[in-house]
Amino acid sequence: MIINVEDDFNIRIDKWISDHAENLSRSYIQNLIENHNILVDSKPVKSNYKVSEYDEISIILPDSIEPEIKAENIPLDIVYEDDDIIIINKPKGMVVHPAPGHYTGTLVNALMYHCKDNLSGINGVMRPGIVHRIDKDTTGLVVACKNDKAHLALSEQLKVHSITRKYRAIVNGVIKDDSGTVEGSIARHPADRKKMTIDNFRGRPAITHYRVIKRFKNHTYVECQLETGRTHQIRVHMKHIGHPVLGDTVYGPEKCAYKLEGQALHAMVLGFIHPSTKEYVEFISDPEVPGYFSDLLHKLPG
Repeated sequence: MIINVEDDFNIRIDKWISDHAENLSRSYIQNLIENHNILVDSKPVKSNYKVSEYDEISIILPDSIEPEIKAENIPLDIVYEDDDIIIINKPKGMVVHPAPGHYTGTLVNALMYHCKDNLSGINGVMRPGIVHRIDKDTTGLVVACKNDKAHLALSEQLKVHSITRKYRAIVNGVIKDDSGTVEGSIARHPADRKKMTIDNFRGRPAITHYRVIKRFKNHTYVECQLETGRTHQIRVHMKHIGHPVLGDTVYGPEKCAYKLEGQALHAMVLGFIHPSTKEYVEFISDPEVPGYFSDLLHKLPG
């Protein structure tokens, strides 16, 4: 993979690549640099190298290594599957990929059992097939790729923000406007590394569009459409406008009267250009929202 530097000069190369190749994590990029798999004008550089105009950056992706992760026979709610992609309706409480504290029971463990060796290797040994993710306690649609060609095609669409991602959420408080847009760059919180925050100086640009579906006495049922896809984006943006997602104890009140296990947030619609057919495809979760979500809508006082 070769990238020519045309903007954002004088930035550390690991951050620059992270900003321009969203399918590669910052830690994975640093690992590539340490192993001389990232070159500038054909020469290896260190992580603190600052890019200059007209630099030619070469990224050498090593052959994918068989993950040291166990395949587990975990039932999957498969919405669609073909030779390139698989769309999963992820349940609440399931982590998407292995990480410290969650090496079993993840979506990756389940995919490895179901897909065998047919998963892309671009995102490293811990995330085979994973193009994007949703939070542990967010439910809904996730796409995984079965080969690197499909992975690169979807990663490019993520990069240019052309993938359709619509969520349903129940938020605290009554939103007055019928629709709106939240713009605010998102960065890691400087004091609490488990949280994200609005930071228009350090953060990456983020845009969320919302539309009110129904108003209740103390809550609002909304549809949120992502224009970008930053970590915790909807949760951070809704907090930013004074309406944190119901049940989100990280960005909202510590206590929830409805005893939810995490936030009331569901990824309902996922659409993109299919990597092989080149036609737009769109998937909707069935049912549109899971049982816990619809039960909550019936409990909220009008």
